[in-house]
Amino acid sequence: MEEILKSILLGIIQGITEWLPISSTGHMILFNSFFPLNESYYSGGKEFVELFLTVIQLASMLSIVILFFKKLNLFSKKKTALERKACFSLWQKIVFGSIPAAFIGLTFKDFIHNYFYNGFVVALMLVLYGVFFLLVENNCSKSFNITKIEKLNFKTVFFIGIFQTLALIPGTSRSGATILGALLLGCSRNVGAEFSFFLAIPTMAGASLLEVLSYFKHNGTFFSPIELVVLIFGFTVSFIVSMISVSIFMKFIRKHSFKPFAYYRILVGILFIVLFSMNKVNF
Repeated sequence: MEEILKSILLGIIQGITEWLPISSTGHMILFNSFFPLNESYYSGGKEFVELFLTVIQLASMLSIVILFFKKLNLFSKKKTALERKACFSLWQKIVFGSIPAAFIGLTFKDFIHNYFYNGFVVALMLVLYGVFFLLVENNCSKSFNITKIEKLNFKTVFFIGIFQTLALIPGTSRSGATILGALLLGCSRNVGAEFSFFLAIPTMAGASLLEVLSYFKHNGTFFSPIELVVLIFGFTVSFIVSMISVSIFMKFIRKHSFKPFAYYRILVGILFIVLFSMNKVNF
């Protein structure tokens, strides 16, 4: 029962933090510092825990596909030829913008995981990028050059993709890095957030597919009853919470800046750095 409760809490954390610029991976690592999933309960051990985290990310990604299905559906018969052309162009930009993170991620995956996946790095990045958000919000233009996602060109998309690679360091936030990049490149908050969501689809799908294939290769395709239950609860909760959090987030940024998220990042980061320095938490 304790493991099921943890899976629900992780699903909630994933569903909220994946789409807000506050770092889902960072919050997962911090949560794991206090309430880690007990690897000994699962036949897949540590690899199952990693698979679980992948599965709840897939649930979050699926929520984006559902919420923006009308805009992303290339094969809709209700769309005019011009609308299908625009949709195809959008998918080209999504794939193109995902290339930098895919290349860097595959090349340096083990190095990044070995040296940066710890609570202290997460706390530091939370503070650092919180400060960056405040600086950008205080200095960015009030009249943005790109107010519609259709106006994004491939050059802008590529540089947003470059910013996404920064999120390979946990605590940075994938959505946070891409939104920051979009703002600096002249995109409105709404365009930056929406395109950040879309970039997550191939990025998360590709990374998740590799993780799932690796797990099945080493552990087979069958799950124990507790593994199956934990996966179902985590996936369902992550999907539902993601649907809700994305809808609220998009409404929020139409009228507000990202400063509240910046303050949150700084406060949480400083809190954990203080706890770490007092040996109250083990990162």
